[in-house]
Amino acid sequence: MLSKFLPAHLVGAISLSLHIINILIWVPLILLVALVKFVLPIKIITRLCNNILNLFASIWISFNTLIHRFSKDIVWEFNLPQNLSTNDWYLVVANHQSWADILALQMAFNRKIPFLKFFLKHQLIWIPVIGLAWWALDFPFMKRHSKSYLKKYPHRKGEDFKTTKKACEKFKNIPISVMNFLEGTRFTKAKQSAQKSPYKNLLKPKAGGVGYVLSLMGNEINKVINVTITYPQNASFSSWDFLCGKVKHVKLDAVVEEVPDQVRGNYIDDPKIRKAMQQWLNQLWQAKDKEIDSIMNQKSSDK
Repeated sequence: MLSKFLPAHLVGAISLSLHIINILIWVPLILLVALVKFVLPIKIITRLCNNILNLFASIWISFNTLIHRFSKDIVWEFNLPQNLSTNDWYLVVANHQSWADILALQMAFNRKIPFLKFFLKHQLIWIPVIGLAWWALDFPFMKRHSKSYLKKYPHRKGEDFKTTKKACEKFKNIPISVMNFLEGTRFTKAKQSAQKSPYKNLLKPKAGGVGYVLSLMGNEINKVINVTITYPQNASFSSWDFLCGKVKHVKLDAVVEEVPDQVRGNYIDDPKIRKAMQQWLNQLWQAKDKEIDSIMNQKSSDK
């Protein structure tokens, strides 16, 4: 690993440069296939293009993994369930602390389950090059509006659901893993305080995204992969810290759970389903909060 004998800032610069090169190799190929799919909207061609796009994205992730292992001395501890399959549909939920969470998820599940599709904030489509790649790979871009905004512009209500419905129609044609960070944003102490979160290590889970997906894809998705991501040696860190190799341990624990019967149904129109969904996610989050506490406390006692 470069981080064993090079200064941290040089490791960061080399790592960033290699990631940019990797992007410039694979994104043009992904955009070319997406263009073919757009120009020739024929079912068999669309399916073929989707398979090629997922293959290219998987190879892209594999090279990212090589870059991380080559440049940084990080312990990647992945505890995954048995019998994962690339031929099944999954809903993946996780806590969210850093953009490195995405790297960990991609590394852990690459080629073990179908390619992860993240629900992204609409503003992210404008990120140079990467935004286009996410669009080409059919990542759904969500426009989230505050209650005050919807009160002023009521005709905007339901835009998130329409986006989710459009995305889910595509997802029914090929096995997929729908990824949702339930907190909706990265955890910080400031956000935790402002939100008055009842959890020590988490923000409140939001049920809307999961509710929409399960309402629209209840026949396809029967399994939830519940993921807990921790950084036992780093209470907080920046993106640059990660690139420089200052993060030493990434731990990802995952379990597969069946979707409970009580949350199946029409989340959009049935208040009982909405209440059951929120209760289920609150239970998942209570257990996750204790798990994170146990991991971080164990690491502190080891020092």
